[in-house]
Amino acid sequence: MVSLLVMSLTGYAWAAMQGLVSGLTTADVISGDQPADGARDILLVGMDSRTDAQGNPLSEQLLAELRAGVSDGVENTDTLIMVHIPNDGSKAVAISLPRDSYVSIPGFGTHKINSAYARGKAAERKKLQDSGDTDAKDIEVKSAQAGAKTLIATVEQLTGSSIDNYASINLLGFSDITKAIGGVDVCLKDNVNDPYSGAKFTKGKHTISGVEALEFVRQRHGLPRGDLDRVVRQQVFMAGMARKVLSAGTLADPGKLSSLTDAIKKSVVLNQGWDILGFAQQMKGLTGGQLQFQTIPVVNVDYPTPEDGQAIKVDPSAVRKFVQGLTGPPAGAQSTPPGPDNSATTVDVHNGTPKSGLAATVSQALTGKGFKAGETGNASARVKATTIRYPAGAKDAAQSVSDALGVTAALQEDDSVQTGHVLVVVGSDYSAASSAQNVQQSSGAPSTGAAAPADDDDKPITADGITCVN
Repeated sequence: MVSLLVMSLTGYAWAAMQGLVSGLTTADVISGDQPADGARDILLVGMDSRTDAQGNPLSEQLLAELRAGVSDGVENTDTLIMVHIPNDGSKAVAISLPRDSYVSIPGFGTHKINSAYARGKAAERKKLQDSGDTDAKDIEVKSAQAGAKTLIATVEQLTGSSIDNYASINLLGFSDITKAIGGVDVCLKDNVNDPYSGAKFTKGKHTISGVEALEFVRQRHGLPRGDLDRVVRQQVFMAGMARKVLSAGTLADPGKLSSLTDAIKKSVVLNQGWDILGFAQQMKGLTGGQLQFQTIPVVNVDYPTPEDGQAIKVDPSAVRKFVQGLTGPPAGAQSTPPGPDNSATTVDVHNGTPKSGLAATVSQALTGKGFKAGETGNASARVKATTIRYPAGAKDAAQSVSDALGVTAALQEDDSVQTGHVLVVVGSDYSAASSAQNVQQSSGAPSTGAAAPADDDDKPITADGITCVN
């Protein structure tokens, strides 16, 4: 997956090659190509898929070579990165979204973000089959597009950014592209030997490609910070790939460029309407030092969920603030309009858990954020997932309530909710301690939560030089 940015960065070198653009696989998941604000936000997706870009299944021999393991029948998105590119094509920032981030998925409640695509695809597949559609290819294409749209909506809601372009790649494409460019230079702080991913490397620098590259970016067992260290692995690999392909040795080698384009055609899917040639021209001036990699802030890296096992808890408000801080207008630009007036919203709270007094606790937390206190009481039944209900036209107010609580609750329009009010139905997934911590953080008070510590591993990575990692 991490090779997708290279496709963008080096477009000016290979996009002119005959047949490339016409040979790319596209999907109808985004309307139009020109970003509303001029800057471009691209969602890069690494699919845990056992098919090529055209939907053809990979052979058993090839799967064995890739050490892909046994498929569980679910197409999860193992890697998610949002790339923001300003109008002039300079100083791009790539923001990683850890695959286990516990977030609100529009229409499906709160789950790990890597399941958004699969949930959207499965729901559309069932809908098409129930309607009488028996064309397997038609069902596959339409359900895959629905999965991508669900994922895009999830990322937009979490980050506060509008996704302008979408690109995905599968396991085969990643392996083939790394081999096409002659491998990527990486560096490890210590020896690793992980039987799960197959990663077995000695301390120091290595040039890796193909299966070894897959093992390097997929390992998370045995790493000090688990999935967060895997995210860093992916970032340094992408940086190394960008550095390698931007070098004259790769761009000037017709054989490498031909192999690269063949690999991309087989394994990359882009949104329809993306003007790749125009975009490539925009990217001409980008150098390794102008490409920076970051990861969204997290609250708890070992968060227990009701249905999805251990996950990574994130604060949606903090994520949006972090992303907008990296992608917002430069200094001197017109300031953004003020946020919503919380005092205009009355919040009612119903407790759907056995815990006594929780509705009052939540109400108090919200009044401390400027909302008006409404009715508190018990819900009509026990509920697992926290939901925030709002009347027509009040979705922004509901989102403000969710942000204030620091929870990833599902937002639901409900005509029974009084105008000017928002109803919070607290479920068993609600963590009062985590919510209180988020309120403290947003108000500047000290926090004793389980946020990942800031250290050398959290420093931004660029494509200028080789960074040694866990």
